[in-house]
Amino acid sequence: MTLDAFVQLVVLPLLGGGIVLAFVRLVRGPSLPDRVVALDLMATLIIAISAAYAVATGQPAYLDAAIVLALITFLGTVAFAYYLHRRGGGA
Repeated sequence: MTLDAFVQLVVLPLLGGGIVLAFVRLVRGPSLPDRVVALDLMATLIIAISAAYAVATGQPAYLDAAIVLALITFLGTVAFAYYLHRRGGGA
């Protein structure tokens, strides 16, 4: 089995399943921090999908998009942590 086939047949479906599970956690909650962590996980899985697809197809442009998404996700997580700190807790 080549690397391309392994990525397409094993890695991408597993990452897609992880996104579905994280989406369930995003919808069900129960608290705002749980939902934010689920959204952060979904962004991380999308970054992993983009990186795996870039490796499988040999298209480095997908890695650039993954880096930009990772930076935006990091800034969002920091902003949310600051918001919770200012609010005085969170759960």
